[in-house]
Amino acid sequence: MVISGTTKIFVIFAHPSEQVRAPTLFNQRFDEKGIDHVMIPIDVPPSNLANCVNSLRGILNVRGGVVTVPHKVALANLCDKLGPGAKATGAVNAVRFDKNGTLHGDNFDGVGFVAGLKDHKYQLKNKNILLVGAGGASRALAAELVNEPIKCLKIINRNFNKAKEVVQIIKTVRKTDKIGCLKKEQVNFSNFDFVINSTSLGLKLNDPLPFDVEALNRDCVVCDIIMKPEETALLSAAKKAGLRVHYGKHMLDYQISFISNFIGAFKT
Repeated sequence: MVISGTTKIFVIFAHPSEQVRAPTLFNQRFDEKGIDHVMIPIDVPPSNLANCVNSLRGILNVRGGVVTVPHKVALANLCDKLGPGAKATGAVNAVRFDKNGTLHGDNFDGVGFVAGLKDHKYQLKNKNILLVGAGGASRALAAELVNEPIKCLKIINRNFNKAKEVVQIIKTVRKTDKIGCLKKEQVNFSNFDFVINSTSLGLKLNDPLPFDVEALNRDCVVCDIIMKPEETALLSAAKKAGLRVHYGKHMLDYQISFISNFIGAFKT
């Protein structure tokens, strides 16, 4: 890859940035297609996010990019216009800049996650699903999962009020009674067919597990949305317990085409 004065720049907003996979995936495709674009990671703490985003508005060769933890909700609030996925969740995972600096945002996490499950032959009909975490990714997954013929979706979070907030948001935009929240001490983990970690626990080597895999029933599928490390401590523990697992990388892999079209990554 040769960087020149004509190169169009795409970014990924993250903190930390070590776990991100998007630059590798996009830059490989840019090379394969011979497109003069590059994607770079931007490791920006939440306290500097607004200044960072606003400074990019006037840079004509910065076209947009990807958004990951912990910025999905905060960056949605910085956008001038939001697409349907972002409006449904209050979070973005893709943004693009117009030449006048207008910032558009949308969210494809839920679309990618559900598509990944289906392509790996997991059946969602009449399934009980537990979603652990109440951040931007949780909102996106919940918004798509309730559109499927599931039996129920329950959300738990360390801060119970945030879990209630996600439920209220989804009920407002999806008009569904499939979703609710529980306090962690109320949860019978053995009742669920899928348990999904949408927290950041697992990014760091010494993170505790978000839940005890030994409490799950033997037919449960344990899902993570963390992409790096690919084999999180949670998924490793689940496999050792004889449970099926679904990797975080699939959520990104199955939404690449949606994100690419939105941010114009493969337009020359």
